[in-house]
Amino acid sequence: MAISLFLLFVIATLVITFFSAKKNTGSSAYFAAGRSITAWQNGLAVAGDYMSAASFLGIAGMIACFGFDGFLYSVGFLVAYLTVLFVVAEPLRNSGKYTMADVLAFRLKARPVRAVASLSTLTVSLFYMIAQMVGAGVLIQKLLYNIPAVQSALGYNISVCAVGAMMVVYVVFGGMLATTWVQIIKAILLISGSAFLSLMVMKHYHFQFAEFFHAVSHVKTTSAEGKEVIQNFLDPGMKYKNPWEMLSLGIALLFGTAGLPHILIRFYTVPDAKTARGSVVWAMWIIGIFYILTTFFGFGAATIIGPDALKGNPNMSAPELSRILGGEFFFAFICAVAFATILAVVAGLTISASTSFSHDFYSNVIHHGKEQDTGSEIKVARITAFIVAGLSILIAILLGPKVNVAFLVGLAFAVAASANLPAILFSVFWRRFNTTGAIFGLIGGLFSSIGLILISPVFMGQNAIFPLENPGIASIPIGFLCALIGTMMGGREVTSEAKFDEIAVRSHTGLGAEKASSH
Repeated sequence: MAISLFLLFVIATLVITFFSAKKNTGSSAYFAAGRSITAWQNGLAVAGDYMSAASFLGIAGMIACFGFDGFLYSVGFLVAYLTVLFVVAEPLRNSGKYTMADVLAFRLKARPVRAVASLSTLTVSLFYMIAQMVGAGVLIQKLLYNIPAVQSALGYNISVCAVGAMMVVYVVFGGMLATTWVQIIKAILLISGSAFLSLMVMKHYHFQFAEFFHAVSHVKTTSAEGKEVIQNFLDPGMKYKNPWEMLSLGIALLFGTAGLPHILIRFYTVPDAKTARGSVVWAMWIIGIFYILTTFFGFGAATIIGPDALKGNPNMSAPELSRILGGEFFFAFICAVAFATILAVVAGLTISASTSFSHDFYSNVIHHGKEQDTGSEIKVARITAFIVAGLSILIAILLGPKVNVAFLVGLAFAVAASANLPAILFSVFWRRFNTTGAIFGLIGGLFSSIGLILISPVFMGQNAIFPLENPGIASIPIGFLCALIGTMMGGREVTSEAKFDEIAVRSHTGLGAEKASSH
């Protein structure tokens, strides 16, 4: 049953890809869906892009195992969209063409800025994609649980490779249009599945909130000494004993969204800034409802299944809860929804990475911004999709199935906020900002965040040099500081400052944006 529902979704999305491929008649169609997506469609697609395996599988597992500390991810992901709504969405849509680097290159020296921005985009996309691949491997392995060979490590590896292959098909043939519709369908399925699963949890507790939260505050678990204890899962500190750890994670989640390449490129698929604003409002409602629902199926897994039973594989908390409450058909449906979630997000990540490399590096760095024929730019994007997919598959296999996907995405958010956000904000809001500042900010934020992750407990365990698992509290200020120092060292750029007024008018009014988008 699970395999049948899974194949049904695969067939439906491949049909969408087939028809979308026929409409890919130029760069605008392939990279930005012809700028034909409406506010509600893009809102659903943005939500579909954002509500990843980390949201559905990872957060449920975090809450089920660590209670309130896991819920921090839900709050962080939701509140982060305020940054996108108020600071990024409209200026980005009005100032660029296909990628984040378009905004930077508008007033800065194009080649060096695009080269570094492309590197940052590829790195963040890869980090985020690895989390989705791990979730996909675990999920498909569990779907085929009756086949002994698939339950082995080999089964996990094959599952990861299969998802990678499908992701490449969507992006290579269907482009942004196919990716958008896969995300819309996924968002509808995910909200429906999450709502029904939450209802089943409340039905288990006779629709009594008092009974539900009483159970949450009296969860049976095993202590480090091996004794059975009762824990209050509403109390903080089960995972993050150090308050600086919680603060660092919160900062990374809050600011990371505004620097995620696969979210930013969604605003180029709409015809104008008003539609961009409208799509963010739609996305906030959908995303808000979803993250409120994580409360019920996250704590539901903790109280009904128990954290001890889930610690071996916390990513399967939501699917296992659905099996207990709704039987095999509901389990199959939730697994299919989770798989749809992974495919949609991975497709969005792949197209953002391939678009950045093709448009920014190939066309504007290697070929000095000279107009390339449509075929060659799209061809390079497709080759990049294969390379990015191969790398993400390899790293996901090396990491294995036990790492929590929400945790991995938290690291991706830290890298995005440290590298991309300072350059975007300073470019739009600071007249004095120059090319040196952008390069320093992008490189400083990127390498400081990755460097701190490498010397953190994530990789070094108890021998860690940097004490926090998430580097956001240190790497984000470093990114801003590097951009500031670089600007001061680089001297004044007359051209950059002269264009500041134009980008300010364009970013807030939309004047001239259509002209920039049409060539």
